[in-house]
Amino acid sequence: MKKKTLKKTWKKVWNFIWEDNSIWSWIVNIILAFILIKFIVYPGLGLALGTSYPIVAVVSNSMEHNNLNFDDWWQNSEEYYSGIGIVKSSFEKFPLKNGFNKGDIMILWRANPNNIKIGDVIVFISARTNPKPDPIIHRVIIIEEKDDNIIYQTKGDNYVTNRRQINGCFYDGCIYESDIWQNQILGKALFKVPYLGYIKIWFVDLLNLLIK
Repeated sequence: MKKKTLKKTWKKVWNFIWEDNSIWSWIVNIILAFILIKFIVYPGLGLALGTSYPIVAVVSNSMEHNNLNFDDWWQNSEEYYSGIGIVKSSFEKFPLKNGFNKGDIMILWRANPNNIKIGDVIVFISARTNPKPDPIIHRVIIIEEKDDNIIYQTKGDNYVTNRRQINGCFYDGCIYESDIWQNQILGKALFKVPYLGYIKIWFVDLLNLLIK
């Protein structure tokens, strides 16, 4: 009898979750999806990819090429990169050479001194006095040794040097992040999934509106 009652109850729950079109069913589905992604899918991906941040949403415009083709973008940026020894033919071989956009999702892989090269795109935590709440995603442009450690300097593709600069920063944003240590790096980008990051951006914006 108990077994039959349990089976009946489970069937009702199953129908409620998968077949009911009520608002409460939708809410339960959202909660279940969040739990599944947060506690099963995300940790599983992290284990497979060797990083605690296997997926990040791009929340800034720092790596956008503003719908320019590569040649036009390079024409605007060549002066800066040639000044640090990066030529066009080298940049064309860099991963994600055409940048990516706010709202994209980036899939990350473990990052260490053995697999980070100039031109790679990395995700890291800023060490500035007032760090941004979100990790930064930039391209590595310089790798050097300091105090027996490897350190990195990065730059956002979207920053060009024809705007007013103050100590390496523009009046409307920083051109680069310097002295990035290995323990600040969360991972390096493997590939992008367009637009899916807007789910997070819209959700955070909604929460901010509700808090206000």
